[in-house]
Amino acid sequence: MLQSKVKTYRYRIGQKQFIVIKIYQTARASAKMGNALASNALNIQIFKKQKKRKKR
Repeated sequence: MLQSKVKTYRYRIGQKQFIVIKIYQTARASAKMGNALASNALNIQIFKKQKKRKKR
């Protein structure tokens, strides 16, 4: 993979929040003999932020 760029946007409509993730990737593969595969496969994990606990 040559380049990857990720942009995230948050939108709030009413009481609900929406997350839009835009991913731009470029990949290139070459071989002198045989086959070459350029893969743009993604593994994405989205974590929910934990609320901060109040100290007593």
